[in-house]
Amino acid sequence: MTLRQFLLATQTAPAERRAEAAAALARAYCHGSLAPEAAWEAKTALLGLLDDGSTLVRRALAEACASSDTAPRPLIVALASDQPEIACLVLARSPVLMDADLVDCAAIGCETTRAAVAGRADVSKPVAAALAEVAGAPSLTVLARNRHAEIGTAALLRMVERHGHDALLREALLARPGLGIEVRHAIAARVAEALSSFGLASGWLNRERGERVNREARDCAALSLGDEAGESGLARLVAHLRGQGQLNAGLILRAILSLRMPFAEAALADLSGLSRARVAGLMFEPRGAGFAALHRRAGLPALLLPAIQAALSAWREAATGSAEIEGPRLARRMIERALTACEDMPFAESRSLMALLARFEAEAAREEARAHARFLAAEAERDDILRIEAVRREAAGFLPEAVPMQSLATEAVASDRLSRVLDELPDAIIASYRAEHERRQAEAATAVLDGLSDALMTRFLADRATSGAEAERAEEPAQPLMLVTVPSRGPEMQDAPDLVESLISESILASYRDDRERIAA
Repeated sequence: MTLRQFLLATQTAPAERRAEAAAALARAYCHGSLAPEAAWEAKTALLGLLDDGSTLVRRALAEACASSDTAPRPLIVALASDQPEIACLVLARSPVLMDADLVDCAAIGCETTRAAVAGRADVSKPVAAALAEVAGAPSLTVLARNRHAEIGTAALLRMVERHGHDALLREALLARPGLGIEVRHAIAARVAEALSSFGLASGWLNRERGERVNREARDCAALSLGDEAGESGLARLVAHLRGQGQLNAGLILRAILSLRMPFAEAALADLSGLSRARVAGLMFEPRGAGFAALHRRAGLPALLLPAIQAALSAWREAATGSAEIEGPRLARRMIERALTACEDMPFAESRSLMALLARFEAEAAREEARAHARFLAAEAERDDILRIEAVRREAAGFLPEAVPMQSLATEAVASDRLSRVLDELPDAIIASYRAEHERRQAEAATAVLDGLSDALMTRFLADRATSGAEAERAEEPAQPLMLVTVPSRGPEMQDAPDLVESLISESILASYRDDRERIAA
């Protein structure tokens, strides 16, 4: 059929027939099997079908050409600007479209077409940056979930800046592997802002208290991120905070009083322009003139100098061994020293600083209480596990070693004393003991089996496979998990001999014993 005949036929045929003919012609052209003259006529016909008034025809063209890298570029560009349901087909898949085409479609398109662009497998950094500037939260969520998309740090920060209030977007961003520490801090700041706004809207907080809660939550998030950032990440975080205007005296004071010395060193080095090693040396001599000069060069208020010097002096005493305290107790000692240093200042000048230090002291006291509670909980769990071990050994010790392991475990579990102990303990303690006990058994079995010869191991595996097949055919119910086994016979090989006897058949064990006796003779 010539081009003239095809065009005449499509003008009089129903829309469904025209769509079928358009799809067939598009597939033939993209296949690349047409002669040069026929290919030119087919291309001309396909471009002419763009003026068809039926969306069925244009949709058929888009479906046939969307994934082809030989589709006519003018056809694909035109379809990308069509109705959203047609444009999305080519925007999501077409390899013919260039970054400039995608950026243009993102700028003038709707959220549906932007989501199609965001979901492409080859989203480049320029396209991601364009979407970050104009797209809404739903499209940016699709972009954040696209693991193949290349998104620069600036684009990620812009996404958080524009739509960080959207919880789905924050969740998608945090799930991206290798997310920069600057972006993580920006997300944490938006979460703090959202919580503060919620408290204000609910009437739980007034505006001043809400702003303070937001600021302190943001500072705590920055310090927590700094703990896991590493050297390069910490420098990037400090630079980001300075660019955002959040690297202030309050944050540095909080870092010092919470024992985040690496963060304080990096912050003072960034503000003063000195090397971090030089700053660390000056911080270790807080009463010297060098630290006072560092304080002024970093632009910190002079009011803070006595408090910081007093806190760093307490820290230096602990570091040199003069005072044997650490952790939350050391932090409280530093805060107490800072409060004492502020007592000689005029009340009008030191009022806000002393209020800040009092809040820090309350936080340090709560952290000390939490640490003590965690210690007591761990100690109680350890005592409960020891009780289980003691009762298990006592219950198992009344039975002869000749009893098979399965019978031994059954009788031990049935003992009244063990049952009473298990009933008194919480499920979490029992689960913890069970996991540790299974791990020990697995290690013991591995150690014993590793010592067997290759020939004996081969026979053991073959016998075990045969036993497993027979058990599967018999469809016997699985034995319940037992917490009690025979008493340990060594720190490294606990339950090993009995465990091997339960795993290896009697014939293999007899053969192994005969071999050992013959070698010994």
